[in-house]
Amino acid sequence: MTNEVPSQHPFKVLTKPTHVGFLLLQNFTMMALSSAVEPLRMANQLSGRELYSWGLVSSDGQPVKASDGISVAVDHSTKTAPAFDTLIVVGGVDITRSCNRAETEWLQLLDRRNTVLGGICTGAYALASAHLLDGYSISAHWECIAALKESFPKVNTNSRLFTIDNNRITASGGIAPMDMMLHLISMHHGNVLATAIMEMFVCDRMRNPADQQKIPLRHLLNTAQPKLVEIVELMEANIEEPIELCDLAEFAGISRRQLERLFHNYLDCTPSRYYLKLRLERAKQLLKQTTMPIIEISAACGFVSTPHFSRCYRKYMNQSPRQERAGTWNEKADEGYEEVLEGETLFMDEAPSAKRASPRSEPSFGSVKIGSTGRSVMSATGTYL
Repeated sequence: MTNEVPSQHPFKVLTKPTHVGFLLLQNFTMMALSSAVEPLRMANQLSGRELYSWGLVSSDGQPVKASDGISVAVDHSTKTAPAFDTLIVVGGVDITRSCNRAETEWLQLLDRRNTVLGGICTGAYALASAHLLDGYSISAHWECIAALKESFPKVNTNSRLFTIDNNRITASGGIAPMDMMLHLISMHHGNVLATAIMEMFVCDRMRNPADQQKIPLRHLLNTAQPKLVEIVELMEANIEEPIELCDLAEFAGISRRQLERLFHNYLDCTPSRYYLKLRLERAKQLLKQTTMPIIEISAACGFVSTPHFSRCYRKYMNQSPRQERAGTWNEKADEGYEEVLEGETLFMDEAPSAKRASPRSEPSFGSVKIGSTGRSVMSATGTYL
């Protein structure tokens, strides 16, 4: 599986309406369908002309029941459906039993006709089972990722919100299809229209193909690794004053080498890099959701200096902290702040932490008692637990 975001795609600025079909599988998720259709509707409304048309399809032309129990009428069966420019499979619950032979054969026919094929929520599973995703990079809901990797090793499954890889477009569940459709609308008809649609939907930003799903750690590991889960939870609970790696290993009752091996085998990175990623993701949340000055966010996320934070953020997020806030409701929170990006190293050992917060809560101060080692840690108030 490649870690790079696919950049090649067949989409260009369009001068004629695009006809999009949505194949509804049994127990599809209504949110995924709405998130994909509504941006198309709003594109037509705001532009004052028909940029997109769409139709709903089922294998037999009969209504399809969504995962919330609502039956949705469709416009066509797979036998009577017109030619679509793009066909998106809408998946949902129990996807391994949702796609029948008629739907698979129809998808293969569309592929031979060079139709752009896509899947949202777990819809990519149906495309993969038809061998239409072999060699492609694709996104799917995090609950489906492990099954996809196991069942279809030729498919490059990732954990990103959405992926556009040549003539394949795939998105994870929830509202991620909206981000994908907004991205396509921007490519088809310009960023001004896509931004206007976001404003109508009270959406503060259009997430991009590099953004990751927030996957529960226990599911991501897909195995029983309680020590690793414990260590990551400690990291997540101690962002402001990071714990040294040797202390993390001691708290978990393992050696430093065992700690590094766990991260390499199951998270494909070093402990230091993973800890840095957690801190930068927390910083991104604070940048987007608060009016804290960047210098305070830097300290709150455990960086020894604001320049060091700024350089790390630019390296990992591909833009500076100030650029992250540009155009948002809180962009003036940093007036007078000047970023300094020189003279800092990207990775460095952090100062030892005096705080040890509970891994299952995130108070401003606290402590944790590590039962596996019997070691008591001093709390922020100076008492031993």
